[in-house]
Amino acid sequence: MKKFLVLISIFTYVVSNAQLTDLARLEYSFIPKNKSEDQYTRIRALVNYPIEVKEDAYFVFGSEYNRIYLNLNDAYPFDTSSTETITVIDLNLAYTYKMNKKWRVAYSISPRLASTLNKKITSKDFFVNGGVFFIKDRTKAKELEKPYRLILGLTYNTTTGITFPLPLISYFRQLNKKWSYIVGVPKINLKYAFSPKENLQSFVGLDGYFAHLQRPTMVNGNQVDNISLSVVVAGLGYEYQFPKHLVCI
Repeated sequence: MKKFLVLISIFTYVVSNAQLTDLARLEYSFIPKNKSEDQYTRIRALVNYPIEVKEDAYFVFGSEYNRIYLNLNDAYPFDTSSTETITVIDLNLAYTYKMNKKWRVAYSISPRLASTLNKKITSKDFFVNGGVFFIKDRTKAKELEKPYRLILGLTYNTTTGITFPLPLISYFRQLNKKWSYIVGVPKINLKYAFSPKENLQSFVGLDGYFAHLQRPTMVNGNQVDNISLSVVVAGLGYEYQFPKHLVCI
């Protein structure tokens, strides 16, 4: 039997110069392992609320919840009973303002709880992520034949295991009324629009998690306190816009 990725996503957004993220998103992902009975399932929900503090300057408050279910049936050199479910909760705080007519800057910090939650929560279950981003958004420039958006930034994520900031780049280009693409990390996207409300897209992106094991396990005689998974996800998606600010993928 062929196995495949299932990704269902419903989100709302704001069309404005301050748009940095979705206002709300509900997402279900199911990723089976090739030639295996192992399965990775994730339920994700997030909400962000922007508050305008002055012209073209916003505070953004939000939260994100991830519930990950691991169905590990293959033979592994460690006890998998304590890793069946993983919970990741983020508190998102951001501030963005216009530097000049072309560039916007954004700062973010995200305290995170990432744990198997088998026992009482301790300080080892908490992490801190953050970043600084520079956005040049020319998607609404009527004088451009091919509008674009460029995002450059540095991100610090304690869950990567790397103790210094990592670069981030994302480049969006509208080739014509039908075709557009995004090149960058963690996602590459090619989109074809059938109409203003519906499109077909192909994508390649990175997904995964990092969490604290509240019940440490032994691997080859060594105690392991954390668990992580990194996957590359590729596929096709159909996107339909219902009302003005609601999209289903």
